[in-house]
Amino acid sequence: MEVGSEPVRVPTGFAMEFASGLDVQIRPRSGLSSRGVLVVLGTVDSDYRGEVLVTMYALPHREPHVVQDGDRIAQMVISHAEKVSIEVAAELSATSRDTGGHGSTGR
Repeated sequence: MEVGSEPVRVPTGFAMEFASGLDVQIRPRSGLSSRGVLVVLGTVDSDYRGEVLVTMYALPHREPHVVQDGDRIAQMVISHAEKVSIEVAAELSATSRDTGGHGSTGR
């Protein structure tokens, strides 16, 4: 299957069933990412029973990428999904980083 600059859903050839309370994510592989072939981070829901698909695309500056049977195109991470409660707060506690944004810890 050819992957170009438009997102393509690549079939993996497998389906799975897992317990509610687990968080199953499909994540990019760093080797492909470093070559301009990207995988969209995705979550597989516990009630989904279809084939797992991986959404991929290639950055426009590179040639299309050809995916062949058996290629390692993504990685799956399984963890426990914690139930949390969220509450609205008027203010947050202060930290040494405080409101320092993206990249602020690499001084």
